[in-house]
Amino acid sequence: MTKAALITPVILSGGSGTRLWPMSRPEMPKQMLALTGDQTMLQMTALRTADTEAFAAPLVIANAQHADLIQQQLDDVGIRPAAIVLEPMGRNTAPAIALAAIAAGGGDAMLLVMPSDHVIADVSAFHAAIAAARPMVEQGWLVTFGIQPDAPETGYGWIKVGDRMADGVHRVDRFVEKPPLDKAEAMLASGDHAWNGGIFLFRADAYLAALDQFAPAMRSAAAEAIELARHDGIAIHADADAFARSPSDSIDYAVMERADRVAVVPVSMGWSDVGSWDALHAISASDAAGNAHKGDVIAIDTERCLVQTDGARIAMVGVEDLIVVASGKDVLILPRGRSQEVKRLIEAMKKGD
Repeated sequence: MTKAALITPVILSGGSGTRLWPMSRPEMPKQMLALTGDQTMLQMTALRTADTEAFAAPLVIANAQHADLIQQQLDDVGIRPAAIVLEPMGRNTAPAIALAAIAAGGGDAMLLVMPSDHVIADVSAFHAAIAAARPMVEQGWLVTFGIQPDAPETGYGWIKVGDRMADGVHRVDRFVEKPPLDKAEAMLASGDHAWNGGIFLFRADAYLAALDQFAPAMRSAAAEAIELARHDGIAIHADADAFARSPSDSIDYAVMERADRVAVVPVSMGWSDVGSWDALHAISASDAAGNAHKGDVIAIDTERCLVQTDGARIAMVGVEDLIVVASGKDVLILPRGRSQEVKRLIEAMKKGD
């Protein structure tokens, strides 16, 4: 019996994670932080596909600013990437994945595309979903993994799950933009929608063929950026002038919403994009009073608070439903439920510079 070809993980690590300020900053974005345990989110992502019987060494796509940090963090957990492809500037996910597909040889290699800053609590369920998707991927289908929803989230895109094609695999009926609350409630109640978690499995050549059809300028810019790249050990420095010519677009808009052969594997795997301090609180271990804390924290008569510090001691008495985060000289305080408004603070601080 022929051994199945290994799947190549593609770890997208170019994000800045500003919604988790003040811990997450451009020079140290959230995927580089140990927010949910002893390991950083990047390390946990890489370790999900550390099984060398099923997965090849990963390709990491990252901001050039973080090259040394990424190598050190992966080395610390015994992961040696096949390559770290460094973007000279951000161009969103579709061009980043194009760099990976070309760096992987552009042939029939199967690419598992994963953001580096998500949490997956049930890795076995994730692997089972990958196994379910694989036969369709071998036939040239583009597969996305739909997260089983448990709330009417308005901050995620959704996927309408279409006809069953195989065990656990369905045709994508359509992608849905981030919805208003009433529409999200209706989709949750319908039972035939999933959240779009931004995790994909497809062959490199199938993805590049879709770019040739729908975004040829993106494909050609990425190809030239790799052809003219500077190599430094496992680091591939994509050519800046070539990559700058690529349109900036997400994989959803550039490819997935336009291609014909797109399938979805719905999966419940304890997924979170940790997109806010409230989201981190929801998945963190809490004490009997509902407080989740990390660092030097003292809490008395305090309930349902998230408290994190990487230095300064935080002491709290008689408060509830707060988010308090201290990092360096910065302290964030806001009520639970309003952590998405951190972006307003970032904008205000930029105006004050």
